[in-house]
Amino acid sequence: MDYAKACMDEHPSKVKRDERISREEIRRLYDLPLMDLVYRAASIHREHWNPNDIQMSTLVSIKTGACPEDCSYCTQSSRYETGLKYEPLMAVQEVMKQAHEAKAAGSNRLCMGAAWREVKDGPQFDAVLEMVKGVKSLGMEACVTLGMLKEHQAARLAEVGLDYYNHNLDTSPENYCNVITTRTFQDRLDTLEAVRKAGIHVCSGGILGMGENREDRVGLLHELANLPEPPHSVPINKLMRMPGTPMADAEPIDDIEFVRTVAVARIIMPKARVRLSAGRVEMTPAMQALCFVAGANSMFAGEKLLTAANPGQDKDMAMLESFGMNVEVSPYQDDH
Repeated sequence: MDYAKACMDEHPSKVKRDERISREEIRRLYDLPLMDLVYRAASIHREHWNPNDIQMSTLVSIKTGACPEDCSYCTQSSRYETGLKYEPLMAVQEVMKQAHEAKAAGSNRLCMGAAWREVKDGPQFDAVLEMVKGVKSLGMEACVTLGMLKEHQAARLAEVGLDYYNHNLDTSPENYCNVITTRTFQDRLDTLEAVRKAGIHVCSGGILGMGENREDRVGLLHELANLPEPPHSVPINKLMRMPGTPMADAEPIDDIEFVRTVAVARIIMPKARVRLSAGRVEMTPAMQALCFVAGANSMFAGEKLLTAANPGQDKDMAMLESFGMNVEVSPYQDDH
């Protein structure tokens, strides 16, 4: 079966639309000599951001496992035998406890993730709204990732002050159905549009190392940069190869190709937070430093990202101190 063709048959980008940047332009950036690419990205980064500041976010899994989706990278899918223990939706009080701890450790944003296919109206969604209110009451930014979202649900999240909604595109439209078949690329775009219409900041990025080629990485960034408004936050994940998932034995992405992706993202989305997300536990401090030079200016703190390991607060703070970098204490400002 021609998987690439099947993915493209469902994808709306074949419809003519205005582009801020073409695939060819992004492809040319990737092909630059590494020193030229990183220098250009670092120069653009310095025009918009303090290069020595890092924004820290903490990610909490508020509902774990038993997801009906078939995302090939995810331990939380009910379709795979990964040994993950199901955990129902956390109580609001427990989330607030973790929010207090995250703030005390230096994070100014709490991201709450629920392994749902889509948001359903009812008591559980009402509880998430209370969690958002609670996080905001601490003076922190609030972000949630809850699966697919309808416009009226996005409006309710906006009413309680949600700052960010995360919904990753994951990969290029051509490669998408090699990764997931239980929702379409258009489903993801529809959720991002609902978020945008509600006035919530869009957080959307992808995962590298899922068997994609460079053209797929070009395609992912092309989709993100040409959304009606570029995302305010772009998480770039390095695949954590989890036992029991179809991608457990995927070939790891080359470190320099990862850095190139960070640099290109910074150049084409200069006002976005570019976040080092999953996979940092497999990155050396030197590689992370190169990513920061290339324009990454945010990262996830804590011992765990949903179900994946993370370096931990003490290790991260020691690394940043060795770089002479600072953890931001002020919230995101729209005037960047």
